[in-house]
Amino acid sequence: MIRLTWVQPEDLVGHEVRQAAEDGRASGPDGDRVRGIARRWHAAGGHDAPPRAGASEPGAARLRGLAEELLDELAAIPSPLDEPSDLAGIIAACPAWPRPRATPAGSAHPASPDPRSRPGAARRADPARVLGAWLGRAAGCVLGKPVEKIPRAGIREIAEATGNWPIRGWFTATGLPDDVARRWPWNRRSAVNSLAETIDGVPEDDDLNYPLLALSVLERHGRGFTTEDVARLWLDELPAGRTFTAERVAYRNLLDGVEPPRTATHRNPFREWIGALIRADVYGWVNPGDPAAAAELAWRDARLTHTANGIYGAMFVAAMCAASMVATDATEVVRAGLSVVPERSRLHGAVRLAAADAAREDDFERVVDLLHKRHGSLHWVHTINNAALVAATLVHGRGDFTATIAGAVAGGWDTDSAGATAGSIAGALHGGVPDQWRMRDSLSSSLTGFDGVSLAALAARTQEMMGA
Repeated sequence: MIRLTWVQPEDLVGHEVRQAAEDGRASGPDGDRVRGIARRWHAAGGHDAPPRAGASEPGAARLRGLAEELLDELAAIPSPLDEPSDLAGIIAACPAWPRPRATPAGSAHPASPDPRSRPGAARRADPARVLGAWLGRAAGCVLGKPVEKIPRAGIREIAEATGNWPIRGWFTATGLPDDVARRWPWNRRSAVNSLAETIDGVPEDDDLNYPLLALSVLERHGRGFTTEDVARLWLDELPAGRTFTAERVAYRNLLDGVEPPRTATHRNPFREWIGALIRADVYGWVNPGDPAAAAELAWRDARLTHTANGIYGAMFVAAMCAASMVATDATEVVRAGLSVVPERSRLHGAVRLAAADAAREDDFERVVDLLHKRHGSLHWVHTINNAALVAATLVHGRGDFTATIAGAVAGGWDTDSAGATAGSIAGALHGGVPDQWRMRDSLSSSLTGFDGVSLAALAARTQEMMGA
């Protein structure tokens, strides 16, 4: 029997109950309803959300009918939190929402809040920063790949056992004691292409495929692209097996005839996880110095799969990437990111505290201790904990590229995704990456037309889209 992960209804109820606890439904006015649904699920033999796995044992399929019923009942209960998902509501909830970038003197085009109406001449960035962003994203992703799903303690033990703590280079199996290797096995799909001794070019990863798709949607449809354009591009170009969590649920919903933005909410308990955040970098890169325009493009993409803090995470990263093209330091970048996140949201509070911790504490391990104390109950691929970690390592890294990506990975949550995002921003700020983090310039991908593409070519295409 095929047990397809992340989409079977019986595998989703525990996650939706957990989501209800996180978004206030379980403790709000409808808390009794949520608890009653959870009791019915457990009484029938249903399980809680597994900490890491995406599918349950085959026998759970007997609960599918009940699972579908309970998922729909939970979806009918609104969150009491003031966390809008519509763009107008988000902007209204951001007192510091960035003003539209001023048009250069002498331009015939007035400043406009609509990024589709802005003149291409106003959107330019140092090519070294654009290439640095691609190189940094690749390096941070590949550093985190072999230790994905290994908890923080295991990552540190591996690094210490191979003389790589604090992390200053690629992970390696060379010299790793057998008992440590057995206790903390590498990610089985990544060890073959992301250890120091196995890296040969940039391996495929969803954290690198999604920026390619974002670039494609801009090249095909321009800045006026719609959420439906993103959906059609996925169906045309993105293999379903290369999607996970919220993206896989939304893909299933599209095939079932569900239209966006309902694709993000129909039986999708992963709608505040990290998937939209990892898709947002390109929308920032093509809007240098314009976090509002970047955030609006990211919103259009994110609403296909996510709501509330899941959307905010994408907007936060897009705004940071826009700022990283022109900013002088990471604190300025994080401030730009926070400006497009609703001030009363859980994400805003988490990032604000993380940045303050990072600015105050000398020891980054102490910062991560505080993050785990606050957010340890969240899934390891949730938006809030990972975004807070990225902000913290950017601020604490103080321009040190290696320290920045190392902190994102050593934090022990979504290691390749957090590493990729932190690397993207640090690489842009630095205008490149240290030689030790450069790989053969060939990216592997299952997306049509991208297998073997160079990061230099992608940077040039990104630069072209600034003027589109």
